Amino acid sequence: MKFSYVMLPDYPLTESLASIQLADELGFHAVYAADETWHKDLWLLFAAAADKTSNIRMGPSVSAVVLREPTLIAQAAATLDELTGGRAEVVLSSGNFGLLAQYGMDWTTQKPLSRVKEGVHVIRTLLDDGAITFDGEFFTYKGLFSFARPVQDHLPVKMGAMRGPKSFQVAAEFSDGCHHALSYTRGAYEYMYENMKIGADRAGKNVDDLDIGAWVVFSTGEDSAVAKDAARSMVGLYASAMPNEQLERNGVSPASMKPIIDALGAGDLAGSIDATTPEIGETLSIAGTPEECVAKLKEIEAAGVNHMILAITDATLVKTFMGRDIEGVADVDTQLRLIHDRIMPQFS
Repeated sequence: MKFSYVMLPDYPLTESLASIQLADELGFHAVYAADETWHKDLWLLFAAAADKTSNIRMGPSVSAVVLREPTLIAQAAATLDELTGGRAEVVLSSGNFGLLAQYGMDWTTQKPLSRVKEGVHVIRTLLDDGAITFDGEFFTYKGLFSFARPVQDHLPVKMGAMRGPKSFQVAAEFSDGCHHALSYTRGAYEYMYENMKIGADRAGKNVDDLDIGAWVVFSTGEDSAVAKDAARSMVGLYASAMPNEQLERNGVSPASMKPIIDALGAGDLAGSIDATTPEIGETLSIAGTPEECVAKLKEIEAAGVNHMILAITDATLVKTFMGRDIEGVADVDTQLRLIHDRIMPQFS
């Protein structure tokens, strides 16, 4: 089982760099970040972290091929790969639909899965060959080349997916794996695994050789109630991106989410937190003491997941996004140490 830290790069950069260095020292597989306008630029952050780390891998989870042209993603990834000595990777998606709306884009007109599939092909080709001629539905190139070359023989290119089933199948068939965001039940990940196996079988791959990642809202600490309250404060913000089918696979009715979504849509952040019941908060996060987190992560592991991607939530993140002060929440570095000391050993 691999463990990775996924950050929202909204902390002071010196703090983010220190956390990346700590995750490297503790043996985390990778550090990822969201490639979104809302946050600080992950490519610059990881470039600054390159010579301060030795083993940890890094890259976007996810980068959106709607807002960032795929050949530019390939260029950035190859450059980061050289800086890190072969530790870069990329996870692609169509993007955060809320962010796309702020750009005046309607995601329903974007053919998101087809666009991402084509983006994977473009990036894979440019990384492998250094040049591309291609006339696709979304992207067209005539002899485009780049001298930005990866160090790795095969820089991993993966896909992010939430809805399914085709997104999971396509990820397994055409990329190096899938990061499935915001699911928390064994059944939801069994659904992911079963559909990834269909895609892997079509491509003649062993599904278990692929990256099968669970991207989850996470908070841990000695005080279970405080950790769960921190996670609950962020659940509505994240869950607003979950399609109805995914909510139902996680045992949450879309109707129960409506008051939370309505409050968020009206800009009432405090109201959205109040509308997030403890039951919904616990269902749509992994939070509590390290031992409580282990129990829930074990359920996910049983579905075939081989990579835990933890979106660590602390007081700074809750304050930044939701405007709420929570006392006693373990900071990111403390949580990284707790994961290393008391969670990772249970999966070795």
